[in-house]
Amino acid sequence: MDYRLKPIGKTCTATGRDLVPGSVCYSSLVERNGQLMRLDFSEEGWPGPREDELGHWRSIVPYPDDNKARPLDADALMRQFEQLSEDANPGQENLTYVLALLLLQKRRLKLVDSTRNGEIEYLTLTGIRGEGPYHVRDQRLSNDEIEQLQLELNAHLTAGPE
Repeated sequence: MDYRLKPIGKTCTATGRDLVPGSVCYSSLVERNGQLMRLDFSEEGWPGPREDELGHWRSIVPYPDDNKARPLDADALMRQFEQLSEDANPGQENLTYVLALLLLQKRRLKLVDSTRNGEIEYLTLTGIRGEGPYHVRDQRLSNDEIEQLQLELNAHLTAGPE
């Protein structure tokens, strides 16, 4: 049987004070109205084992995770896209295409037209703030290739200035 418990709370159940990252925390699992509930206590607020608990444990309040994935900023993506579009570097066409897809998904770009030149398809895009038009070659990338480029882009944008 799988049990889903909420992560450690932000405040002590007994005192109502904040649980401080790095401090000792006691958690107690109880059943109320057929639902499992986790109660978190600071070291000072811990009343000891409860009669109605199913179990308890001691842990350390975690520090906020600064490495969590953050949503990509559409304006930062747009600046990167514009720079790549201006440079017109053939080695960056895959990245430009993936940026265009992300910006379409974030509704920062609009698809105006799609044209063919022989076997090659081009997307004509404009920015919601009047930027463009941009002509981006459809790179016909696989989902794996797109995902890999998105990971590289995310790492580049979250790395900050060098």
